[in-house]
Order: sequence, then structure tokens, then C-alpha cells
Amino acid sequence: MSFSQYSATIPLLISGLKNLKGILAKAQQFADAKKVNPQTIVASRLAVDMLPLSKQVQIACDTAKGCGARLSDTDMPKFEDNETTLDELQLRIDRTLAFLDTLNPEGFEGSEDKAIVLAFPSVTLNFSGQDYVTQFVLPNFYFHLTTAYAILRHLGVELGKGDYLGRVGG
Repeated sequence: MSFSQYSATIPLLISGLKNLKGILAKAQQFADAKKVNPQTIVASRLAVDMLPLSKQVQIACDTAKGCGARLSDTDMPKFEDNETTLDELQLRIDRTLAFLDTLNPEGFEGSEDKAIVLAFPSVTLNFSGQDYVTQFVLPNFYFHLTTAYAILRHLGVELGKGDYLGRVGG
């Protein structure tokens, strides 16, 4: 069996989002134990010119659902970017996971050569489906996942590599 676009994306995105849920749960425990306002955590960033934790989570979710929708020709659910609490970020991840769970491998067949166009305010990016996965989806998703982890670690949330990687191996 060949390694499909589905196999290269959806299981990895689901795993990463589940790990992010665990990381956010530890952030909530940290906030409760240290009497830190969780909204302060959600608004935290690594540097003044970087996006806050809330946007890191939102973009990771958007990247995951965008990948699934674009490669499988499925309507992408639209989420408002209005989360201000750790619980709301958890719910956004849950909604993203629920969408990803509706996708099946057959819907991704032939998507390697599919034309994917991403239009941003300052640039339009054109990809084949395979290049979209390898040059945009996976690097972008892991950048925002890593940055969310780093923001929380920087604040003092006790996280380790295992929290980021989750369960690996058989």
C-alpha cells in the first residue's frame, strides 16, 4: 500500500491537535495552581512582534481543517477567531478534530496533483496537492504547535518533550 496524502496528513494533524489539548490542559492546571488569570496566558506571546497563544492555536486548527477540506474537496467549517479562554481554545480543537474525523482516505485519492491556491492579503500561493502538504501544511502546522508549546513553557508551565510528541511507537 502506498503512502497516501491522507496518511501523510490527517493522522499527524489529529495527533498534534490531541497533544495540543493536553498541553492546554496543563496550562489550565498551571493557571489554577499559580492563581494566574487564564486570559493572561491566552494573550501571552514569545516576543512583541509574534502572535499570542490564542492565534497559535487558531492557526494550527485552521491549517488542519484547511488541509482536510482542500485535499478532499469538502466544505471547510468556518470558526470565528474569538477564543479568549483556555476552555474556548480546547473547544476549537474539539471542533477541528470532529471535522477531521469525518474525512476518509478515499476522499484524498488523486489529491497529489490537485491545484491548491491560497490567497492571502499580501501574496497568493500556488501548489500541487503534494507540495501543499510538504511545503505549507506540515511546516505551518508544526510551527504554530511548537510556538504554542514554547509560549506555555516560557511562562513556566511544566511541559516536556513527551507532551509535545504524545505517544510514539507501537
